[in-house]
Amino acid sequence: MEPVKKIRVLIADDHNVVLTGLRFLINAEPDMQVVGEAGDGDQALRLARKLMPDILLLDISMPFCNGFTVVQRIIAEMPSIKVIILSMHEEREYVEKALKAGASGYIIKRAADNDLIEAIRVVNAGGVFIHPAVARTLIEALQKGTKAGGAHEGVHLTRKGNNLTQREIEVLRLVALGHTNQEIAEMLSLSVKTVETHKMNMTRKLNCNSRAELVRYALQQGLIPRE
Repeated sequence: MEPVKKIRVLIADDHNVVLTGLRFLINAEPDMQVVGEAGDGDQALRLARKLMPDILLLDISMPFCNGFTVVQRIIAEMPSIKVIILSMHEEREYVEKALKAGASGYIIKRAADNDLIEAIRVVNAGGVFIHPAVARTLIEALQKGTKAGGAHEGVHLTRKGNNLTQREIEVLRLVALGHTNQEIAEMLSLSVKTVETHKMNMTRKLNCNSRAELVRYALQQGLIPRE
């Protein structure tokens, strides 16, 4: 029997207690392995370049180079590395900024034990994971903006004349909910190649250059139901 290919995780947080807890939690999973730990933003970048992990689990508030800057540089230099933000901040502004920077996941620290492992698996498989509590915050802000006659600056992402087909809308909603291409194909009785084609067409029509932007657009359009 071939050994299980483990998801290689680099964790970055400036609190040693948090690092120790995260290492214990992740290494307890048979398909995951912590390959490095960083205590500040600069170290996170250096280790990412050296170790090339599958996932970077990153705190936003760190010394020397803040988390948002780290995400942007990781995405620009090493796009194969997927970033999950782990933060104490639940405010909409932080979530929006993380997604705009290119993060594929956002977990709040108070719920990390319950959701972190799921988030790592979802993001590693190509999905997006946003903790339900902060997803609701985004949706509520968007709904309030719509009632007021327009979304808040930084949230409004409507593209006029996007001409998405009904099937593309269905695929977009499932992408925003964090499903992988294989899962979407099974749910819609399509081939994986067809799902990939729909995603490519959506990206072109909406002028979205990342999965995170697709999620933000789906949130703005109300395609993700209130939990």
